[in-house]
Amino acid sequence: MEPWKLPPRIKVLEALGAIADGRVKLEDGKAKVTGSDGKREYEVKFDLKERKIDSNDNGSVFKGYLGYPSIAVLMLKRVLPFDEKISEALKGIRWRELNEKYKSYFKTEFVVKRIAERRGVKQEKIDEFVERVLEEIKKWGFKKYT
Repeated sequence: MEPWKLPPRIKVLEALGAIADGRVKLEDGKAKVTGSDGKREYEVKFDLKERKIDSNDNGSVFKGYLGYPSIAVLMLKRVLPFDEKISEALKGIRWRELNEKYKSYFKTEFVVKRIAERRGVKQEKIDEFVERVLEEIKKWGFKKYT
């Protein structure tokens, strides 16, 4: 089974935003995650004992990295770290709109961290948290269902 590539940093933040917005609906062994614009719904299936997870979001399907819907599910299942304060600071962000506007995850991350800072969370805290989550993703070595 092929392992997932490490996601771009911004995907950790998108996952936190999805959780704060209540866009992640867990079921038994699967979940539905609604996109920030409300127009798309992603399906995630997972088997934590086998360390397998799959999602039909664009990053997962076309780029081969663990997408934000999967990261959000793993946070809610207490597999990956979760920070409620950072999550709440990312509530209501229109991720798709920002990604399309800036066409750069780096620029979007910069803008989003500025928003979070205005909402009371220091950028350094966000950076440390993102690194911790990425390290955990590496450590777990999640695989695709294929």
